[in-house]
Amino acid sequence: MKTFAFIDASNLFYGGEKSLGWKIDYEKLRGYLERKYGVSQLYYFGGVEIHHFPFDYLTEKTVNVRKLDQYLSRYVKERGDQMNDAELKLVARHHNRVCFFLKLESFGYTLVLKPVKTYNDMDGNPLRKANCDVDMTLMMATEKDSFDRAIVLSGDGDFLPVFKYLCESGREVLVLARGPRTAKEIKRFAGSKFLDFEYLRTYLEYEDRESSGL
Repeated sequence: MKTFAFIDASNLFYGGEKSLGWKIDYEKLRGYLERKYGVSQLYYFGGVEIHHFPFDYLTEKTVNVRKLDQYLSRYVKERGDQMNDAELKLVARHHNRVCFFLKLESFGYTLVLKPVKTYNDMDGNPLRKANCDVDMTLMMATEKDSFDRAIVLSGDGDFLPVFKYLCESGREVLVLARGPRTAKEIKRFAGSKFLDFEYLRTYLEYEDRESSGL
């Protein structure tokens, strides 16, 4: 059975790691999915801060993290003297995230990254968002002839229509997410094919050690 995995980074982090109370080791996660389910392709959908790095939504499907890594290094060298400490720390934090993405690539993940955008709500408060749900939904639907089973790492209820579509197309759907933060309709739909991250702590918890990549 050919199996693809699809990770909704925003849901996995905010609905997963923050509520789990422990950090996921993505190298272990890749190994677990390969051994347990024979995953041959693993897609990671998320947002990335780009600090004016050129990106064309009409022609590019993902931010090139290798080029972004180089850009941010130059960005600090060229503009660092004009930044205050808070700004420098912010860029450094975003650059560290890019290094995380590079490590994911080295583990064999296929990245689909979109720039984080800032919007204002009705009260004028800034909101940061990099919604990749549409990209993830589209890929699951358009790639359905390439896999027999999809493992989706997200508890977001917005994915229910594409889950139903995949099942109606003869594809199996498994959901791996944090139980309390997963939409009720997703758990009802998945039934016994819903897997709670909490029970995988022994296999997936990140250990803070120098030899580990993350």
